[in-house]
Amino acid sequence: MTEYPKLILHNGKEEPIQRFHPWVFSGAIKITDSNIVDGDVVEIYSAKQQFLGMAHYQKASITARIISFSKQQIDVNFWTKKIEKALAFRGFLNLANNPNTNVFRLVFGEGDGLPGLIMDYYDGHIVFQAHSIGMHKSRIDITEGLKQVFKTLLKSVYDKSSETLPSQYAINLSNEYLYGSCDEELVVVENGVKFYIDFINGQKTGFFIDQRENRSLLGTYSKDKRVLNTFSYTGGFSMYAAKHGCSMVHSVDSSAKAIDLCNKNATLNNVTNHEGFAVDTFDYLKDHGKDYDVIILDPPAFAKSKDVSHNAVIGYKRLNAMALQNIKKGGILFTFSCSGVIDKKLFYNSVTAGAIESRRHLKLLHTVSQPADHTITPNFPEGEYLKGLVFYVE
Repeated sequence: MTEYPKLILHNGKEEPIQRFHPWVFSGAIKITDSNIVDGDVVEIYSAKQQFLGMAHYQKASITARIISFSKQQIDVNFWTKKIEKALAFRGFLNLANNPNTNVFRLVFGEGDGLPGLIMDYYDGHIVFQAHSIGMHKSRIDITEGLKQVFKTLLKSVYDKSSETLPSQYAINLSNEYLYGSCDEELVVVENGVKFYIDFINGQKTGFFIDQRENRSLLGTYSKDKRVLNTFSYTGGFSMYAAKHGCSMVHSVDSSAKAIDLCNKNATLNNVTNHEGFAVDTFDYLKDHGKDYDVIILDPPAFAKSKDVSHNAVIGYKRLNAMALQNIKKGGILFTFSCSGVIDKKLFYNSVTAGAIESRRHLKLLHTVSQPADHTITPNFPEGEYLKGLVFYVE
């Protein structure tokens, strides 16, 4: 077995790892082998020389991300078994091999025991995003594991890590195919609804897969309703509303490219009661919000660090107040936050403050989150990032 460099922890700092938390912070480390470089696989030991786990090393606040709590060789076979396990769970969720849905999250970092790695599946095409240097250095072996697991079903693997790695590492990095290619316009299906996917030029990996179940929930409230989908991107919520019989749906996004693709998705799904507007959501709500029975607020993260969480709270309050001032009596508000540093209670309180400001009374219908392929585990509660509330507006 390969000899891996070692990290020795301060006394008592082993306890989170023994509870299977996958992060080791820099302050917990007492001794570091001198020959370690960013991205190396390391072995972690307690101050009493007890083996704790194997991890990717990176000189940062989170210095080690544990990929195994047992001692083993980190090779193609290791990655293959990890991918097999992740895919088996998606099979249990009826996502893998489902003709009605061929887009899902295959690997969700810490939730699947692979911290620092996101992989999304689009009908045989897999988008790979490394959030740690170690995962990016492992990309060739991981791709080999994907080939062994998916065999002829695998059409391509596209590395889109230049947007997710630390800037000092990504500065000279180009996104590229690790296997195969996608030479035609890619169309996927989610719960029977079709979408064009541009994973090369689109946001994130090309689509917001984490709203799949919430889009279905919206459908149950859409029949004969006038629907406004803000921060719409390529129209996920809009297409579900139309497919479930809304009388009209408007999509609003500041990106003209996103609205162009949204309009293409409407044509793809034979939707004729849709219109897209390439305009800032706040500006649109000032002038056009009064005609809607259902409003969806799904903004990008208003806060990516605790330092700016206060500004995010103000933003959520303002956004929700504007929507509530305009929505019809008896309307339905779908409101979301994907800011990891804004917890459920703080988000709820922000929306409540917006309701008070707008002098509207709300009744809570649903508290929602991310779907199970965006895996949350008890040993890593930090993996829960998506928060959603659905209200009846009096």
